[in-house]
Amino acid sequence: MFRLEPRASVSTGWQVATPVLAVIATMLVGGLLFAALGFDPVAAIRTIFWDPLFGPAAGYSRPQLLIKAGPLILIAAGLALGFRAGIWNIGAEGQYIIGGICGASVALAAYPLDAVWIFPAMILAGALGGWAWGMIPAMLRNWFGASEILVSLMLVYVAQKVAAWAAFGPLKNPEGFNFPGSRNLQQYPPASNPELIANTGLHWGVIAAVLALLVIWLVMSRHMLGFHIRTAGAAPRAARFAGVRPERLVALCLGLSGAMAGLAGLFEAAGPAGQITENFGSGYGFTAIIVAFLGRLHPLGILLAGLLLALTYIGGELAQMMLQLPAATVQVFQGMLLFFLLGFDLLTRYRIRRST
Repeated sequence: MFRLEPRASVSTGWQVATPVLAVIATMLVGGLLFAALGFDPVAAIRTIFWDPLFGPAAGYSRPQLLIKAGPLILIAAGLALGFRAGIWNIGAEGQYIIGGICGASVALAAYPLDAVWIFPAMILAGALGGWAWGMIPAMLRNWFGASEILVSLMLVYVAQKVAAWAAFGPLKNPEGFNFPGSRNLQQYPPASNPELIANTGLHWGVIAAVLALLVIWLVMSRHMLGFHIRTAGAAPRAARFAGVRPERLVALCLGLSGAMAGLAGLFEAAGPAGQITENFGSGYGFTAIIVAFLGRLHPLGILLAGLLLALTYIGGELAQMMLQLPAATVQVFQGMLLFFLLGFDLLTRYRIRRST
């Protein structure tokens, strides 16, 4: 009875408004879901979106906002480059894990040496580890035409097994009473990533995320590479005539996004997480996909979307403690947010017509 008809042009105003509408729809439908489960929907929404910033526990939860947002923004910044070019890295979670393992391995190999070069070497190792893991789907696509979506996603599960092997094997703390997991890097000053300003949550990972957004904005708006990326995403055939080599672009975008995810993993392993465990992966790599799309693949939008998704993490934890909401609250909210964003995006590009 109905059909989708492409619009002649996409309204810029609607492109800006749809993320806001998606958040509002998520709150409304989430409230209905909580009511159906027997919880007070107003209290649940307030606990998730208001209390972390202005509630009784705000003194603890406000610093957590930057701690959670830092890796999300850093990973999403790298993903946005590839997404703009039509290159789909869905395996940032695996690159995050491998980056954390590689960076932590440098520190654990140097232990108990006290030297200023340790943390910079960890940063380099984390970036290289994530880059190498991202280059696997890049090479398989360039050489054999394999789908980078499937390859990068499958590599996440390989990375999780590598993390478990490392936690039970070569990185296992010899003084840890036979429990799996590495030494706590927070207790090893040359390798730690502490708060730079007390009670703010600001650490080197947050600074790296902001710098990454700035660099991406400069590249996309002021550099020929940004033109190539935009052209490849909008018109792949025209991009070839403009001198774009698809193989190089695939390697560049997947390598850069992998390096940024690896950096996020390193900063997490050296800071908030503190160690490599069998469950080191935190889901940041998957959530960063939502951040990238919610932010419209634009640096400013990614910054705001990263803060919003970080708020759902913190608010979800508060709701579990204070209201005994199910542990899957955060995942449900994030899933609904992506669902509504895609739905509203569809309506910005198509109009619904009654079939005749």
